[in-house]
Amino acid sequence: MAGRHSRTRIFSSPAGIVATAAVGVALAVGGTFGAVQLTSGSAQSGQTTLDLTPTTAAGSLAPGSPAASPSASASPSASASPSATRSQQAASRSKARTASPKPSPTAKKTTAAAKVLDSGSCGASFYSDGQLTANGESFNPNALTAAHKTLPFNTKVRVTNPANGKSVVVRINDRGPFIDGRCLDLSRAAFATTASVDVGALTVRYEVLG
Repeated sequence: MAGRHSRTRIFSSPAGIVATAAVGVALAVGGTFGAVQLTSGSAQSGQTTLDLTPTTAAGSLAPGSPAASPSASASPSASASPSATRSQQAASRSKARTASPKPSPTAKKTTAAAKVLDSGSCGASFYSDGQLTANGESFNPNALTAAHKTLPFNTKVRVTNPANGKSVVVRINDRGPFIDGRCLDLSRAAFATTASVDVGALTVRYEVLG
């Protein structure tokens, strides 16, 4: 700390007093604080005593000195909240949407009408006993099958009872019948589809299907 000392100057004219005051203002602005004491001298009339007592300059204060009042720290400003950004998915929602194609209904398969290769009328009977058919199958009286003398095996034949219009399609898997006037021997189930089994035999209309 700088030592304190006093220095007294005596000015005898008003111009000197003004000059001295100007010096004091300059010192105060430059950072030196002084106490200026104007006293009237008792020894000489009209003389003014100027007491300049320099004090420690403000710039010489040590850092952290109590005399240096810390400036008020600025309050932290609120950080701006980040602006919401639309995700790529949200942005895509603004695009025009195209309607999903509706599945076209599948066309129903229509079975083509079977081609008639031959037709005619003859007597038909039925049988319900037997173990093996001519093509080697086990005879099943409940299956829609029939016996014919010459038609190839697995040929389909539509048999119609003209008396009631009922018809059935049978598959040829056996040979017969061996009675004059009859061309078909139907299984019991096939005959029962067109007429009562109590009849035993009847005249039918047949169509060989291709």
